[in-house]
Amino acid sequence: MEPTKDPFLDRMGMAHLASPKALLGKKGGPMLQEFRDFALRGNMLDMAVGIIIGAAFGRIVSSFVTDILMPPIGLLTGHSDFSNKFVNLSGKAYATLAEAKAAGAATINYGVFLNAAFDFLLVAFAVFMLIRQVNRLKGAEKPARPTTKDCPYCFSAISIKATRCPHCTSAIVA
Repeated sequence: MEPTKDPFLDRMGMAHLASPKALLGKKGGPMLQEFRDFALRGNMLDMAVGIIIGAAFGRIVSSFVTDILMPPIGLLTGHSDFSNKFVNLSGKAYATLAEAKAAGAATINYGVFLNAAFDFLLVAFAVFMLIRQVNRLKGAEKPARPTTKDCPYCFSAISIKATRCPHCTSAIVA
């Protein structure tokens, strides 16, 4: 199938750019070919899918920590909103973190930090449990069958099928 000619690219002397073969083919030298091979390698695509799924999973865990886990912890500690805890360094009094930020006050936001730390711990625990289950499903790997044995006379490594040692020429009894 012949690509349609673009008159503008033809006048500019770049008609070859209209062809997808120019981008995906062997043109462009060894560096472009090497980059294309790298970008289309299976591991790279698997990694991209993993990063996308990981980002979505991270948002779910953040919502779980912020919306479900932290309110009861805040209630147990006697505070209504744990993520709104901060130390004001400016000397003026602010009721909420949002007010302090709107006023441009310097604050240490330890509640937000603790939320992020709980996020991290939950993600790490979830990944640990996932890997643990995958390893359990895989089962123990069977040990590889030996391909060599030791000669009983000279103690050299010989093939498991050998009937005579190539080093000392002794006959090997099965």
